[in-house]
Amino acid sequence: MLDCTLLLNAASAVAMGVALFLVFLVAPREAVMGDVQRIFYFHVSAAWVGYLALLVAALASLRYLQRRGRRWDGVAHSSVEIGLVFISGGILSGSMWARATWGVWWTWEPRLTTSAVLWVIYASYLTLRRTIEERERQARLAAVYAVAGFVAVPVNFMAIRWWRTVHPLIFDRAGAHLAPVMLVTLIFCVVTFTLLYFSLLSLRLRLQSMADQVQQLKRRQEG
Repeated sequence: MLDCTLLLNAASAVAMGVALFLVFLVAPREAVMGDVQRIFYFHVSAAWVGYLALLVAALASLRYLQRRGRRWDGVAHSSVEIGLVFISGGILSGSMWARATWGVWWTWEPRLTTSAVLWVIYASYLTLRRTIEERERQARLAAVYAVAGFVAVPVNFMAIRWWRTVHPLIFDRAGAHLAPVMLVTLIFCVVTFTLLYFSLLSLRLRLQSMADQVQQLKRRQEG
């Protein structure tokens, strides 16, 4: 676990350095929006990796319901925590972009509205876990909630395709609406954020394992 974590940390650090180089020194300045468009690379990457984290949480929760393995509950819990950070980053960076391009920090258009709902759903997941003390019941209810709550993810993704919205569409049936260099930069940023996610997940699971060991030692001492 430690070797894997160190490897992921190193890969994430190197990839992030290359991503920053591509975003600020290689990708061209967008003709209409100017340099503010560079937020887009981090905004899209954070949103996509947020989706990935919530997918992992839903799959791990489903696995927990099938096998009742505590490790699967730990993966789901950790992935939701990390996913919520990425989703928050996507919302905040999107608000910065909106202020520069639309003149407002927030507007209740479909993508932003469903993003807010998504954030509330998974923030409530963490709240739910804190309100239940009994470990088995906590894990079981949280798993059901994570599986059911994942419905909000495809709704959020498809919002700009199902409803009229001012939110830009990057990919459609005609392909990607980006210059080749911009597309390469975006893909590399998504890969970088994905590495960062797995690095954080590995660290979080390691910390959780250490916390479980401490709890076991306390029970032995009390017993």
